[in-house]
Amino acid sequence: MDKLQGTHQHGKVSREIRGSLMLIGLDRAEKRNAFDSHMIEDLSLALTEYEDHPDLRCAVIFAHGEHFTAGLDLVELQPKLVTGVFDFNEHQINPWGTTSRQRSKPVIAAVQGYCYTAGIELMLNADLVIAQDNCQFAQMEVQRGILPFGGATVRFVQAAGWAKAMRYLLTGDSFDAQTALDLNLINEITAAPPIARAIELAEQICRAAPLAVKATLASAQDAILHGPETAFERLPQHLHPLLHTQDVQEGVMAMLQRRPPQFKGE
Repeated sequence: MDKLQGTHQHGKVSREIRGSLMLIGLDRAEKRNAFDSHMIEDLSLALTEYEDHPDLRCAVIFAHGEHFTAGLDLVELQPKLVTGVFDFNEHQINPWGTTSRQRSKPVIAAVQGYCYTAGIELMLNADLVIAQDNCQFAQMEVQRGILPFGGATVRFVQAAGWAKAMRYLLTGDSFDAQTALDLNLINEITAAPPIARAIELAEQICRAAPLAVKATLASAQDAILHGPETAFERLPQHLHPLLHTQDVQEGVMAMLQRRPPQFKGE
């Protein structure tokens, strides 16, 4: 088990590597993991480290303490919002995926307790979400005089549909895990802390062919960002490189030999 430098700094994010999996932990529990400018920047750096590490195939974002996040620390952030605290440079991964460099590898979010505002938007930008049954969600920006600017005005609507999304975006009302499941915001509900199930799914993704996983993710992103027509046009450019990899040969051989494949990302 390899731990990256600066693994546990309260008020930022923790990092831990388990094989091909990276665990990224929101680590400001004394503030219910509310995002200040420091934690926002460190989460971006951690996701960029994950993106750039050639041996890592999946990441899990989780939270230390009882709550995923109480949202934005507006006391600390409000003076900085107009100066671009959410403006990431072209080399950094934006955790909310609204600007800057696009993530190419999968992320799973494991949420529990409070998951407010930017927390919902963070999980909406993940690829899978596991939520504990004690979750309380709220997209309450309109109750704070701002609008959701981390992707909810797009992704919440895409996931839930216009009417169901506006029910919560325009009122700021809270909702529970079962409602989040009904709204297509999460994949599963667990009674236990969600990180164990998130790691189980992440390890399953890690066993898949990594180039094929990235190509699948890229094609799906094409559809969401550019529409079905563009996604279909780009399918060959995602498929053809895979046909010349060692992994595609390994996949066929493993099927013929009735054994689990051992993919190398080559």
